[in-house]
Amino acid sequence: MKIPQNTFRDALKAGQPQIGCWVGFASPDVAEALAGCGFDWLLLDGEHAPNDPRTVLDQLRAVAPYSATHPVVRAVEANVALVKQYLDVGAQTLLIPMVDTAEQAALMVKAMRYAPEGIRGMGAALARASRWNQVDDYLNQANGQMCLLVQAETVEAIKNLQAIAETEGVDGVFFGPADLSASMGHRGQPGHPDVQKVILDGIATVRAAGKAAGILATDPALAQQYLDAGALFVAVGLDTTLLVKAASGLVQRFSAGASKAPASPSGGY
Repeated sequence: MKIPQNTFRDALKAGQPQIGCWVGFASPDVAEALAGCGFDWLLLDGEHAPNDPRTVLDQLRAVAPYSATHPVVRAVEANVALVKQYLDVGAQTLLIPMVDTAEQAALMVKAMRYAPEGIRGMGAALARASRWNQVDDYLNQANGQMCLLVQAETVEAIKNLQAIAETEGVDGVFFGPADLSASMGHRGQPGHPDVQKVILDGIATVRAAGKAAGILATDPALAQQYLDAGALFVAVGLDTTLLVKAASGLVQRFSAGASKAPASPSGGY
């Protein structure tokens, strides 16, 4: 059995933009439904959604048949032991929040790799990642399929951005507009001109270091602006927001005194 190739990382290295969606419901059914929609990547959120290694495992299995969609797992923090667990259940790409220094980034690089290059704990016989030792030469192949994305979302991280981006083994830097705006004194204003300037300048810094820049932007015009600026992995929606927006719109449509219900779409849904 061959190790799965990290096509998402390879696409970023080739400069090919990857369009994604946030998955916050912690549901394998939601993850699978979105995996069939054509996104290049799905973010399984373990920072702000109620996920842990076991629920992430269920979602990884749900997404696995959809090879065109790559699962990215966000941990709750930059924790070496937690990184090991997510890699062992089969994640190959991790997004690590609140990375403020190159030293923190370098530690995460090591956490994702077996020795001597890193400090990832051995234990492949117990790991889905190796298909329980059925993947050919997993221990010597695994390091080459890892993809590390780190989040720059504080004033300190922006100050250290070039060093973080230039850290060997970091494949991309993701900008968190909400936390960054708060850190800059503009809480709740990710669209503030000062915040936007920092993000656009940051994208340029990351790309100049030869790495991929990423961001979440649910406004289509803003998402396109980031893509035009050079961002390569851009999430354009959140499952929670998509459901609430669609459901609220449906309620409002029928609560406005519409005289005639719309025809049901094909299939009755």
